[in-house]
Amino acid sequence: MGDFKQAKWNEPPLFELGHEGRTGFKLPEIEEEAKREVGKLLLTILNHILRDRPPEIPELSEVEVVRHFVRLSQMNYGVDLGPQPLGSCTMKYNPKLIEELAWDRRITGLHPLKDPKLVQGVLKMLYELGRWLCKIVGLNKVTFQPAAGAHGELTGALIIRALHRDRGEGWRDEMIISVSAHGTNFASASMAGFKVIRIPTDEEGRVDLKALKAAISPRTAGMMLINPNTLGIFESKIRKIAKIIHEVGEIMYYDGANLNGILGIARPGDMGFDIVHLNIYKTLLAPHGGGDPGACALCVSKELVDFLPTPVIEYDSNKKLYNLNYKVPKSIGRVRTFYGNVIPLLKAYIYLLSLGYRGLRRVAEIAALNTNYFLAKVKRIRGFEAPYGTNLPRKHEIVISVKKLKEETGLTAEDVAKYLLDKGPYAPTIYFPPIVEEALMFEFTETETKENIDNYLKASMEISGLAYSNPKSVKSSPHNTSVSRLD
Repeated sequence: MGDFKQAKWNEPPLFELGHEGRTGFKLPEIEEEAKREVGKLLLTILNHILRDRPPEIPELSEVEVVRHFVRLSQMNYGVDLGPQPLGSCTMKYNPKLIEELAWDRRITGLHPLKDPKLVQGVLKMLYELGRWLCKIVGLNKVTFQPAAGAHGELTGALIIRALHRDRGEGWRDEMIISVSAHGTNFASASMAGFKVIRIPTDEEGRVDLKALKAAISPRTAGMMLINPNTLGIFESKIRKIAKIIHEVGEIMYYDGANLNGILGIARPGDMGFDIVHLNIYKTLLAPHGGGDPGACALCVSKELVDFLPTPVIEYDSNKKLYNLNYKVPKSIGRVRTFYGNVIPLLKAYIYLLSLGYRGLRRVAEIAALNTNYFLAKVKRIRGFEAPYGTNLPRKHEIVISVKKLKEETGLTAEDVAKYLLDKGPYAPTIYFPPIVEEALMFEFTETETKENIDNYLKASMEISGLAYSNPKSVKSSPHNTSVSRLD
C-alpha cells in the first residue's frame, strides 16, 4: 500500500517564512496627481475606519509562495490519490472529462437573473435531469433548490408540516426516525419544528415493527427512513412499514444518501415513499467535499407537488419554451436563492447521459459486489466482527465492529483507523452509526478496484496481528502522515 504514502514536512506558517523587504511583485509608481486624488478619497472615509498602520502581511518572494502552497497541496489526500472508503459518504472517483465539460465558461459565466428565454439550454438540462431523477426514484416532481442533503431533509420536513397544516391537522408535530438513520435526519426534523420519536432496530438491524406501531400516535406527522440503512442492510419489510404509516395519514420520507446500493434496481416511490432527496455529490458523481459545492434534488409525489419551493422549472409545449413557475399554490416559499447549484447538477446530467439505465444498475451491482467481497473476508479476521444480521448480504456499505479487539487488546476503532492512515490510503468512517460499538464504516464504491480492497484487508490482518502481539506499535500511529496523532 506504499503507493499512497503521503509526503511529510514540518511546514512553517507563512508569517515565519517571511522577511522584511522581500517581495515577489512590484506595483507601478503612482503619479502625483493620482496620489492627490487618493488622498481626497481617504479624507471622505471616517477616521476610525482607517488603519493606524499597514496590515501585517508576510513578505515573501514568488518562489517561496509557490513552494509553500504546492507543498501544502502535496500533503492533502483525495480520491484522485487513493481510496476513500468513507461509509455513508459515497466518495466516487470523478472523471476529468465531466469536470472539464461542466466548467465550460459558457455555463459558469451565466447570470441567474438572465431572462429565461436567453438560458433555454440550461433550463432544458435542469428540466430533463429532474424528469430522469423522478423516474429513477418513482416520484412526480422535483426541486433543485436545497443546497445539499441535509438541506433537502429540512425542505422535505417543511413540506410535511405544510401538508398537515393545509389538511387542518397542525397538531401533528412528531417525526418517527429509526436509530439506524443518518444523524442529520434528527437535526432536520427538529429544525422543522418536529419532536423526534426514535425507534430501535431489531436483531437483524432493521426497523422494529412492534416499536414502530407503538410509536404512532395522533400527533405523528411522518417517518424519515434510509434504505438501505446505515448498516448497509436493506429494509425488506419496507412496504409493511409504508402501509403502517400511510394508514394513519402520515408521510414517508426517504433519505437518499444510500441510493448507490439500489440505483437502477429498486425505486423508493415503489416502496411507498412520498418524498425523496438525492445527494448529487454522492450518488450522482459531483465531487463530495472540497471539489464542488453541494447539490440536492428533492422529488415528491403528486399529492405534494403544490408545496414545492418556487420557482419550479416547467416546459410549455405550445410555445416550446422552458419557464420558471413562481405560482405554486401552496409553496413553502424559497429555501435558497435561485434554482440550486447548477454546476454539480450539470455533472449529474452528463453522468446519467453517459451511463444510461443499464449503466446505473451496473453501478449498484458493482458497489454491492465490492462491499460483500470485503465483508466475506474481513469478518474472518480476529477481532473484527459484522454485527446485526451477520449472515445478511450488505448493499453499498458495511459496518464492522472492533469491540472484541478493544476488549482483548485495548485497541479501539480510532487506533485501527490511525494505523490504516499509516499504510497509505484513507481510513473509513469511525464511530458511526452510534448503535454499533467501536464502529468502522466502509464504503467501497463501484469505482474502487479489487486490488485496493485487498490492500485494506491485508492491512486489517496486520493490525489484528499487532494488536495481539505488540499493541503499542498501533497505539502510536500514524507515523507517516503530515500530521501525527493529535492530543
